[in-house]
Amino acid sequence: MFTSRGPGWMGTQTVGNGSGRRGVLYGVSLAFLIFLAAWVIGMIGTFVPAVPATIIIFLGSVAATLVDGFQPWPDLPFLLTFLLITVAISMVDNVASAWGARRYGGSRQAVWGALIGGLVGIFIPFGLIVGPLAGALIAELLVVRKPPLDAARAAWGTLIGLLAGLAAKLVLHLLIGLYELWRLWDPARSIFG
Repeated sequence: MFTSRGPGWMGTQTVGNGSGRRGVLYGVSLAFLIFLAAWVIGMIGTFVPAVPATIIIFLGSVAATLVDGFQPWPDLPFLLTFLLITVAISMVDNVASAWGARRYGGSRQAVWGALIGGLVGIFIPFGLIVGPLAGALIAELLVVRKPPLDAARAAWGTLIGLLAGLAAKLVLHLLIGLYELWRLWDPARSIFG
């Protein structure tokens, strides 16, 4: 037996015959599929510096909530909370890369070099690691004119910061996505039976 929130958020509805056997797609609503598509795109976009992955995931949640039948309570508090989390997650990259750069003596130019190197790195094998490292190193050597050893240390710190920010964003995107999929799971609105 499954209990769902049904058409109204306060009502419950029993679905199923108690056998416990359901297909994999049982409980998949249109709202669920919309968010799932946005979440997968956002998760992939987490690894691409120019893609606003967190915003894509947030907009998928908004679209899914509207398709599901927006209700001021509980949907509005959820979306406002999710918006605040989205803003916080969007700043994770900047904070982490700045921390890494400062911790290892890097400059603001090294952070920018790492971001540009990450964009260029999309097009080469292992570019998401090599690109930011090379970009930060080139910025430190050519723009800031640091000695090679200091430039390498600063580039390493910038890379550590960027990778820490990427890992944090990935975990947060995963947790938010799983929560939203759980929230949208509704056997009563399944489009597959």
